[in-house]
Amino acid sequence: MKIAMSGTYSTGKTTTTLALANVTGVARTHAKTMREILPLALPNKKLEDCTAPELFQLGIRRFTERAVHESHLDSFISDGSSLHEWIYGTVRMTVGINPNDTNQKNISDEGLLMMKEVIYHLGCVVKDHAKETYDSFIHLPVEFPIQEDGHRPVSEDFRNQSDKLLLQTLDELGITYHVVGGTIEERLKKIIGIYHLPMMMPIAEAIEKAQEEVKDYQIQIEDTFYKEDE
Repeated sequence: MKIAMSGTYSTGKTTTTLALANVTGVARTHAKTMREILPLALPNKKLEDCTAPELFQLGIRRFTERAVHESHLDSFISDGSSLHEWIYGTVRMTVGINPNDTNQKNISDEGLLMMKEVIYHLGCVVKDHAKETYDSFIHLPVEFPIQEDGHRPVSEDFRNQSDKLLLQTLDELGITYHVVGGTIEERLKKIIGIYHLPMMMPIAEAIEKAQEEVKDYQIQIEDTFYKEDE
């Protein structure tokens, strides 16, 4: 079974997939975040300062890494999916490259049309990948406020539009999905029940381990960015 965890920013995809992998023993797969890719791809750049083509480059890098990781596994739980970067790019064409910046420079009409066409054709690729790769999606709805970290150019409008487009795309593709909300514990119980997954450790222990993994991961990212800023 190849399951993708869907949902926009700050819906708990990473903690949920880590905990689910811990409790079931099913492999977890993911791609590096934009913030992790940024120092190598575009040194000395911040995400909020990236142009549309630069964000497109980061999205392609994420998709490539994700596809390579998934190709090596017979079954997995994916933190996100191939659809996500296309979704985010599509929505940014509506709300702006940086949804939090009310003074941002608008893309010219000609440039906007070209970017929309490029993103449309990227969508053709990632949609095909999703149909060929994922057996099912777990969709986490927007239930929690944005985690403000000072690095991600995201707004509530951006999140809500992304969430809506994700569900519309899954309907369009005819991919089975289940909307699962609630606490991490409630989510895990629902997901395990839906797929009849094995339990390799108690749920509480799996969640505690996942939360520690997320904390360590966030520290590693902050340390990397601190060094980059020195």
